[in-house]
Amino acid sequence: MQTAEFRLDSVSHPLKIWVKFVVDVSMAKHQEDRTTLDLFAEEKRPGRPKTNPLPRALQLKVNKRNQLKRDKANGLRRVELKVEAELLDRLNELAKQQNMSRADLIQWLLKQHIETVAGHQLQD
Repeated sequence: MQTAEFRLDSVSHPLKIWVKFVVDVSMAKHQEDRTTLDLFAEEKRPGRPKTNPLPRALQLKVNKRNQLKRDKANGLRRVELKVEAELLDRLNELAKQQNMSRADLIQWLLKQHIETVAGHQLQD
């Protein structure tokens, strides 16, 4: 709350009247009043900004489809496999240590193993 002083001079009255009252500054802006953007520039609003007219579920579908198209264009193919939880934890830890994604680490490990096996077969 802030206080403000106003002086009222009246021509009809020779007396000068001083009025002191309390002004609630927070009442100057309402949550519904979003037309004055500078008043709300520093307020954080919950959720992500709406930049796409599609519903979120449909956005995810479209994004996934586009990602698969990009991967296919880059020569990548999707492979799914089941591994033990302990092995997955070790892969995650090693990928984090190497500053790479788990997918990149698995790909690198597979290439290394294939080259090693191919090298042994040539020696035999």
